[in-house]
Amino acid sequence: MIKILFVCHGNICRSTMCESVMTHLINQHNLSDQFYIFSAATSREEIGNPPHYGTVQKLKQTRIPVIPHRAVQMTKADYGKYDYLIGMDAANIRNITRIAGGDNDHKIYKLLSFAGLDRDIADPWYTGNFDETYADVQQGCTALLRTLLPKLNIQTR
Repeated sequence: MIKILFVCHGNICRSTMCESVMTHLINQHNLSDQFYIFSAATSREEIGNPPHYGTVQKLKQTRIPVIPHRAVQMTKADYGKYDYLIGMDAANIRNITRIAGGDNDHKIYKLLSFAGLDRDIADPWYTGNFDETYADVQQGCTALLRTLLPKLNIQTR
């Protein structure tokens, strides 16, 4: 089983969007028994809060089921629990690495790196642009799944 933790600043916009999008992609490939997907925050600001209404609205618009979630903070123990800890921007990567106490096992990645891109996924909390964030999340999650399928000896459709 491949365990993935998506991480952003507050765990109400980007990481929860990733959790729902990636779960949907995995379900479309009938691979739900091969993956464990969750999301967390690097900060404590939104702990206990549900996904942002903009994230919920965008997922409903695209007919992707919203995974029920309440914001939680990433812990140092998560580094040992997950195979991949995936941040949305450079600040997330710094904070994930700090919380984890380093990245000796090379588990920490920026999501769009799987799509061959070095740029950040903008935080729609600040931009208000959930469409742009969704497009980046969709691109990143699709590329991530494509990267992981060979590890399961499964070809993309």
